[in-house]
Amino acid sequence: MTALAAVVVLFTFCLGLSHVEAKQDTINALDASFCHGGLEVIYPELDIDKCLIVPKDLREKITTVWKAPQVYLSGAHPKKIYVLVMVDPDAPSRTTPSSAYWRHWLVMDIKGSNLKKGQIQGTTLTDYHPPSPPQKTGLHRYQFMLYEQPPEVSLTTQEMSARGKWDYQAFVTRCDLGEPVATLQFLTQNYKD
Repeated sequence: MTALAAVVVLFTFCLGLSHVEAKQDTINALDASFCHGGLEVIYPELDIDKCLIVPKDLREKITTVWKAPQVYLSGAHPKKIYVLVMVDPDAPSRTTPSSAYWRHWLVMDIKGSNLKKGQIQGTTLTDYHPPSPPQKTGLHRYQFMLYEQPPEVSLTTQEMSARGKWDYQAFVTRCDLGEPVATLQFLTQNYKD
């Protein structure tokens, strides 16, 4: 009977450990609440239509192989023009985001009719740079925000000189972007971790 009790205790302990490990790959409620508006981001083997953590087996591809994703908004107004922003608010790490916001992609003049087809054609203010979190910095959020475009959208000379430490909120305010029409994010970490 004592051996049986030990097996039960060991089995229960192992179940508890596997539960903790599973939580590490589960998105928390705050991160999940970021996504709204029906935005869809599609990489060759990864269709992102809700907030999620990139599976470990795809992290190297999203960093080193895949180019800019297709971005869809089925509810885009065909006659409106949009601005797409992609940032990492966790640079160089989520605990010390001293280089936030890191600007990964910024495109303006995107026609709604093209956005409905997943075609991000417009004026690129910042070329796409794939997610590339440094080693041993944990999960980073990669956020996509889509705005209806007002008449004047541009980067200042200072903003053009560096991607890191971008004052994203100042950009939104200066360009009078208002609230995003749709937002989406995924989390990933360095594929060697």
